[in-house]
Amino acid sequence: MVLKVKYLSVILFCFAVLTSTAQHQELYKEAFFVKQGDTLKYRILFPKNFSESKQYPLILFLHGAGERGNDNKTQLVHGSKLFANEKNRDSFPAIVIFPQSPKEGYWSNVKVDRSKKGLEKYKYKKAGKPTKSMKLVLSLMEDITSKSYINKNQIYVGGLSMGGMGTFDILKFKPNLFAAAFPISGGGNPKSVTKYADKVSLWVFHGGNDDVVHPYFSLSMVTALQKKGADVKLTYFENDNHNSWDSAFAEPQLLIWLFSKSKI
Repeated sequence: MVLKVKYLSVILFCFAVLTSTAQHQELYKEAFFVKQGDTLKYRILFPKNFSESKQYPLILFLHGAGERGNDNKTQLVHGSKLFANEKNRDSFPAIVIFPQSPKEGYWSNVKVDRSKKGLEKYKYKKAGKPTKSMKLVLSLMEDITSKSYINKNQIYVGGLSMGGMGTFDILKFKPNLFAAAFPISGGGNPKSVTKYADKVSLWVFHGGNDDVVHPYFSLSMVTALQKKGADVKLTYFENDNHNSWDSAFAEPQLLIWLFSKSKI
């Protein structure tokens, strides 16, 4: 009898967690953007009591490789709860977009060799055209930032893993668009920072034990940005592996810092 009660408690707990997850994800409305026959699926969170007569900050969040797909839902697994939190929605009203890359897509212009590890696994390109997935995101951003209800001085971007790489990449393609960025467990080509070092504030996060994306990639980007006099800081979670985004999302100053940044 005790064993049955224990199992029942576990089942009820799991049900409560799943219900809570579903509830916050339902706040993000399904949407899609079409450009020249290509479709980008995304989810969008509007502020409470949204009004087109007001202006709101805009946050773009890029998911990791594990959340790629076609269901327009999996991209909400990491990060969506932070922005959907009731207290955060009250304190930081904003429009939040979570696009989803297809399974074969990639946000960053990087060559990935999965047969290798460490520093040899990723080769980041300095220039080059944006990937197909990134092109669609850029077009989506161009479309939504043309709306009167977007505060053009408070546009932000963040992402984790593949999305952290995409965060660095989108800054080089649109250096004048964003006021601040928070790449997590990502990386990029240090030579590309010259395009946005004096234009964007960055808070970079990485785990010290990351065995998927070596922490060197974030460290090298921060070093390059510091040399260019950028407004940049690094939080290094010494004991974290690749999922340092859990620690980053738990950082109490993250949203306070983010929304304090403006183009004016």
